Amino acid sequence: MYNTYFAWIPVLLALAPVFADELAVEVSDDASLRTALRSAGPGTRIRIAAGHYRPGVYAANLKGTERRPIVIEGADENNPPTFEGGNEAWHFSDCAYLTLRNIAVKGQRSNGINVDDGGSYDTPTHNVVLEKIRVADIGPQGNHDGIKLSGVDDFVVRHCSIEGWGGQAVDMVGCHRGVIERCTFAGKPGFSQSAGPQTKGGSRDIAIRGCRFSGPVARAVNVGGSTGLPYFRPKGTLYEAKDIVVEGCAFAGGEAPIAYVGVHGATVRYNTFYRPEKWVLRILQETTEQGFAPCRRGRFEHNLIVFRRSDVGVFVNIGPNTAPETFTFAENLWFCEDRPTASKPDLPVPEVRGVYGVDPRLTDPAKNDFRPRSPVAVKFGVGAWTSK
Repeated sequence: MYNTYFAWIPVLLALAPVFADELAVEVSDDASLRTALRSAGPGTRIRIAAGHYRPGVYAANLKGTERRPIVIEGADENNPPTFEGGNEAWHFSDCAYLTLRNIAVKGQRSNGINVDDGGSYDTPTHNVVLEKIRVADIGPQGNHDGIKLSGVDDFVVRHCSIEGWGGQAVDMVGCHRGVIERCTFAGKPGFSQSAGPQTKGGSRDIAIRGCRFSGPVARAVNVGGSTGLPYFRPKGTLYEAKDIVVEGCAFAGGEAPIAYVGVHGATVRYNTFYRPEKWVLRILQETTEQGFAPCRRGRFEHNLIVFRRSDVGVFVNIGPNTAPETFTFAENLWFCEDRPTASKPDLPVPEVRGVYGVDPRLTDPAKNDFRPRSPVAVKFGVGAWTSK
């Protein structure tokens, strides 16, 4: 599921050397930025000075190479250029070997950043890095995403923050071999926030790891989703998502931290769930076209769950047309704060080597410090993942 090549994607992208004939272009206004984009080729590095810039930046067919990517970056990561308002801040189409980093986008009505394949499903956009990007206040209501990726392969989203959005924080449609890591997702009152990261439309081989989730979000991670058949990549795929991993993340609050939706194989492991507000996880099937397999083969293991019975009445919400009997629950620690003797959850299948009623003694969850101080708990949740 999570093979060696897949694990090394971010390392290879970060270490790929740039030739000495790199072309550095300094820009400080809207006109010079758009001029630089029109002439960018392999090895171009566009450095954007701090300040406010006009949104709606569109760039198509930006094609770097493995050794000479195109890099677009804020010159000062501590004072990033800001693209505020409009329908979209940035839109990239049919690109390759492209890095965007050190920028801020805010207040878009549609999507903050949009990356797609230009509708050419057989030639996906690929080898894209989105890094140290701040996204805020998108929507606020309806299907409006912080970052939207459609037909993107071999991508990395890392060290980004998304705060307040309408639809999904990161919406992936038909994306493959990607990593979302070390990002923060903070829901805000007044925003609809149906999901954080969402993998759907035939997405496969994606890891969401080392991230932090907080605030009023319906589904913090939507592993799968609901997609119209014309938008699946590749066409004819009969699952929303496959071989997805969610690991080493911390979830505070939220209606349901994890939703498996029309997925064919996904693993959720070494995460910490603190006070979910309704369910711990959901097993759903929203795409019921002919030939679609039921949601199945999910794994939930080595997680640490601290909950209150006053919030969580049903641990696993199971919808129709699913196969919950194919799921695996193994070696999770469950602790009920308000009724420790009622810590054992009701699950669709028996759990293997679960631990119940042991207080993990989290260091300071109010300050997002979820390190357990109980010796029994150190092998569960985020702490166990970071020490591996």
